[in-house]
Amino acid sequence: MTTFLDALTWIADPANWGGAQGISARLLQHLAVTLVAVLAASALAIPLGILIGHTRRGRGVVVALAGAVRAIPTLGLLTLLALLLGVGVEAPLLALVALAVPSVLAGAYAGIESAEPAAVDAARAMGMSELQIVRNVELPLGAGVLVGGLRAATLQVVATATLAAYTSDTGLGRYLFIGLKARDYPQMLAGAILVAVLALLLDRLLATAQDRASRLAHSTEGTP
Repeated sequence: MTTFLDALTWIADPANWGGAQGISARLLQHLAVTLVAVLAASALAIPLGILIGHTRRGRGVVVALAGAVRAIPTLGLLTLLALLLGVGVEAPLLALVALAVPSVLAGAYAGIESAEPAAVDAARAMGMSELQIVRNVELPLGAGVLVGGLRAATLQVVATATLAAYTSDTGLGRYLFIGLKARDYPQMLAGAILVAVLALLLDRLLATAQDRASRLAHSTEGTP
């Protein structure tokens, strides 16, 4: 309990918020690494997931590959990439992208597949092209599931982004590494608390987005 109170005191100290090494800067760095990793994973996985969900082809192969990537320990992958790319933020970013891709991919193809077949058939009967069906029917109906995949990926990445401090002076993970090295356990716990709070805030934000996307799906269901 004393360590926990000391950690809260450390967070509440204004002296720990300013400067390049302060909490404000570290929070922004951590958030930036998280967002870049999730956006990069989305750019790769969402188009592929939409293609798989729409055509119902290649799911087995892609899911197997995504599962294999997920099975790779992130710290081990980060270490390998750091040996190849050197010290810096590039190695942890690539490792975090690999971590995020499976969840985003699963959300994308599951969302497209969840579209009501009757609505898709009705859209085809109306003469819509396949691209129009994806854009006007399948994406709106599957948006809630797709955002759910993004939500899961974001939570995984924001927690694991502490490892960015393993090869670079970036993010909230520095407090864990510095605290461990100096045996400053309140600072270590403070870093963990800050990561947990950031994760909860992002989860709440994405939960709201997912709820709105699900409501959109219900409101447009059956109306291609």
